[in-house]
Amino acid sequence: MSRTVRPPEVDAPTSSLASERTATGRSIALMLLATLVLSTMHVLVRHTSAGIHPFEIAFFRNLLGLLFLLPLLLRFGLAAVRSQQPWLQVLRGAIGAASMMAWFYGLSVVPLAEATTLSFIGVVFSSIFAVLFLREPMRARRWAAIGVNLIGTLIVLRPGYTDLSVGVLAVLFSAVTWGAGVVLVKHLSRVDSPICTVTWMSFTLSALSLPPALAVWTWPTPEQFVFLALIALLATFGHLAFAKALQLADATLLMPLDFLRLVWAGLAGYLLFAEVPDLWSLIGGTLIVASAIYITRRQRLTRSAAVRSDEPN
Repeated sequence: MSRTVRPPEVDAPTSSLASERTATGRSIALMLLATLVLSTMHVLVRHTSAGIHPFEIAFFRNLLGLLFLLPLLLRFGLAAVRSQQPWLQVLRGAIGAASMMAWFYGLSVVPLAEATTLSFIGVVFSSIFAVLFLREPMRARRWAAIGVNLIGTLIVLRPGYTDLSVGVLAVLFSAVTWGAGVVLVKHLSRVDSPICTVTWMSFTLSALSLPPALAVWTWPTPEQFVFLALIALLATFGHLAFAKALQLADATLLMPLDFLRLVWAGLAGYLLFAEVPDLWSLIGGTLIVASAIYITRRQRLTRSAAVRSDEPN
């Protein structure tokens, strides 16, 4: 009498855990790639801004980036860019346009490492906006970390001892609007695909960056156009990787990896532009990065605790 051999049952919790770990690993790899690609793009912006105004660079970055998305649109069809929340996509694009033009201008006049360091105060504002709009709790230790972050910012800026240039103010404005954009991207990733979000952003940013570009317009040379195309290509790829990473894992897990941009910026500034940060910038930058990492980790622990409290006993 033959015995029927039953296939082994799949352990659902183990399978789910393995799948979650795979998604987390992919998200971390995508985030690391995004930091390197976007940092390279920032170096090209700094180089190209010597001959073309940053507002015009921002316009070409958006217009050409939209062209680079066309193969994806043809492959996935218009359904891939049909948003469930179009007005939020438009708002995200408007915030992104203001942030990008301010950031590109800041990159053109502020040392790379200093601009990148100051950009990390965006984590503070993303945390505050998450409290205001996503109803995340904010406890005393996170407020203390925000205070440390702001102290680090004051050390870097040293108001009263050094003048706050328009470039520095532009970087600070970009950091605030970037923080708002991160919260919107995270919210939109729940209902819209990364291709949808990046496409909507490219359309909106192209339209909104055209008037400022026309005010300072100069026709690029063939060599400059090659750099503009590279900027657009790297920016499109980097933001697709960034959006996909946020879709696969929580922002509080991934955002500490974004601090690698400071490493790439410091190396590029030193090797390519002979920029050496002073002692005050190093001290303030350390406080900014350390507090920002603590803020994002506390956000993650708070969310994990909230999830556990919702689970049945």
